[in-house]
Amino acid sequence: MKKLWITLGVMIIVIGGGLLGAGSYFYHVAIARGDKSFVTQSTKLSKKSQVYREKYWYLHAQKQTWKIETPDHLKLVAWYVPKKGSRKTVVLAHGFAGNKSLMGAWAGMYHELGYNVLVPDSRASGASQGQAVGYGWLERNDDLQWAKTVVKRTNTTQIVMSGISMGAAGMTMASGERQVPQIKAYVVDSPFTSAQAIISYQAQQMYHLPSFPLVDVTSVITQFRAGYSFKEADAVAAIEKNHLPIMIISGTKDDFVPTRMGKQLYRNAHQPKELWLVKGAGHTTAITQNYQNYKRHVAQFLTRYVH
Repeated sequence: MKKLWITLGVMIIVIGGGLLGAGSYFYHVAIARGDKSFVTQSTKLSKKSQVYREKYWYLHAQKQTWKIETPDHLKLVAWYVPKKGSRKTVVLAHGFAGNKSLMGAWAGMYHELGYNVLVPDSRASGASQGQAVGYGWLERNDDLQWAKTVVKRTNTTQIVMSGISMGAAGMTMASGERQVPQIKAYVVDSPFTSAQAIISYQAQQMYHLPSFPLVDVTSVITQFRAGYSFKEADAVAAIEKNHLPIMIISGTKDDFVPTRMGKQLYRNAHQPKELWLVKGAGHTTAITQNYQNYKRHVAQFLTRYVH
């Protein structure tokens, strides 16, 4: 009997140690600041692209560099491009493993629609400080702080909060918080429902691993090292608290953030709301699939709430 207990004890220690090691590895892959080689993004310009003009404009536009300091003492950096005579501004959040330089298509579109454009580097990305990606949960308060900064620094009277992928999820999470009065609407492209859901999905897709127990162990490590758990980063719970207009865009061929997540967010949102399912579009590719159609859809939604 004694040998049995010793054997069981050794097995528990070995399995526990293995899980802790695996969890630490996945924390490094998914949460810790650093190169995410499994996400491919490019700033290259192609004249064949439907958004060449917008990206070219963004690349060469005169940008102001803005900085803020968060309550947890991180210095965050953004680019601001004014639109002459405009009193409406978009705060535009990039996706996982992205940065502000990759947002030319969306920045150009909003500028064409008459908006001043503020594009931050999220924490742990680009020129901003931070060692942990927040999967939207930590970023939600940063997004709202940027909105407050817009009000303080400009004559903006109306703000649109927009984002893609993780930036979209973060904006959705921000929508459930106490709002800056000047915020009039949200436009989110390819948002996920929660950190728990998207990391579980990616663990299965990329590594063919079940959610339990690896994702749960990684969540505990994230709680200890970054200050939040995966279940806490919940866009569904946030959207249930939101009462501002929100437009959700999802591609029907998105294999990075499944379309069902956009549908779930829409079901849990209050009116006014809109779900645009873009047939054949992949992850955040609706804008490059048919730029004019994308621009028209976003403009038609926003003109009801922003004037």
